[in-house]
Amino acid sequence: MFAKGNKKEVNLTEGSIIRGLIAFAIPLFLGQLLQQFYNMADAWVVGNFASNDAFAAVSLASNLSFVVIGLFNGIAIGGGVVISRYFGAKDEEQTNLAIHTNLLFGILAGILSTVVGLLLVPTLLTWMNTPDSVMPHALDYFNMYFAGVSTVILYNTCMSIMRAVGDSVRPLYYLLISSVVNVILDLVFVAGFGWGAGGAAFATVLAQGLSVLLCLIRMCSGKDSIKIQMSYFRFDKAAMAKIIRQGLPGGIQNTVNSIGNMVVQSCINTFGAFAISGYGAFHKVEGIAFLPIMSMCMALPTFVSQNLGAGEVERAKKGTFIGIFMGCAFAEVMGLFIYYLSPYLIGAFVSAPEAIAYGVGHGKTVAFFLFLLGFTHCAAGALRGCGKAMIPMVTLLLCWCGIRILYVTTALKYFPVFQTISWAYPLTWGLSALILFVCLLRLDWSKSRV
Repeated sequence: MFAKGNKKEVNLTEGSIIRGLIAFAIPLFLGQLLQQFYNMADAWVVGNFASNDAFAAVSLASNLSFVVIGLFNGIAIGGGVVISRYFGAKDEEQTNLAIHTNLLFGILAGILSTVVGLLLVPTLLTWMNTPDSVMPHALDYFNMYFAGVSTVILYNTCMSIMRAVGDSVRPLYYLLISSVVNVILDLVFVAGFGWGAGGAAFATVLAQGLSVLLCLIRMCSGKDSIKIQMSYFRFDKAAMAKIIRQGLPGGIQNTVNSIGNMVVQSCINTFGAFAISGYGAFHKVEGIAFLPIMSMCMALPTFVSQNLGAGEVERAKKGTFIGIFMGCAFAEVMGLFIYYLSPYLIGAFVSAPEAIAYGVGHGKTVAFFLFLLGFTHCAAGALRGCGKAMIPMVTLLLCWCGIRILYVTTALKYFPVFQTISWAYPLTWGLSALILFVCLLRLDWSKSRV
């Protein structure tokens, strides 16, 4: 039988929906905050102890790295949906098979990502119109990052497994420890040894590896609802098929959207290193503002999937709309903070007035529309929990990749200013939110499955 639940595992199938969502989402929020702290520590240390070109190189990290690892991260999330459904139905055998299959896939995905990343990095950086002054720093960063990218993928896989059984607290503890280690190593490698962008990547890989080690130690102990056992350590065909069905659409969406973002980034790069730095600094600020949205987005698939597995269809439906409302409200409050405080927030990462001007201009354009981003992410999370991963995949590929690229590449010909790029985001957020809203209204919840 399952190990008895403990106070760190939240039962999402009974009790107050709001309290359950908040109790589960708060550790996710704090965990995402620490994850952003990783990225912000890299950016802050490089921005203050290295050159603007090195900072610009680190600013390219999210889009380029996600082109390679986004596919596997999406599949790991799909694995969490499958595990949640079995866990909610109290099917111990299938839960164990899904856990071990997902973990084994994460190990193989990490190895493959290292090989693909190291081979593709020079080509992708060239294709993105990376300025010559930034290129050496970018190569140093990404070569080091992809050499250790297995730690990133494995941590996301372990987090997905733990969240699936209602434990969003313990991964937070592990991430807190590794975040402190990351800051210390950043200061040692970048400020102390002068290793620049490559030193920041090395610090991230080592710190992320520590969090993976802590997760695996706990999962092997078997003190909770998860126990890693060698007898289950194999690819179960049925479990893998369901994981792929649920996760592949999200993984494809991650990768293709990242390619779309790279196209947009290549347009940003044509405005020069200050534009890259300013946009990159805003991206760090937006990452913090995005945390409440992302936390609810991550909580909803587990909530919906567990409740559908337990046969609580109306509870799953009600929780979805409560979660979406909360996500939108959080997003708009953070948007107001960004609008009024963006000069100070962006100035914490870059000191060049030209870079700050680019970041502030972009921030004031998109800040009031963050509620649309919140709706899109939360609705997509709920649909994945329902087993409808294809709907958000098609919607976001259409809006955030196809239409966004078409808009940017066409509009810049007629309005060749940086704000033309900025407007691509609220326009495509609004369109995707409208489509997903209609899909949710038309959804037959009783037929949802994994």
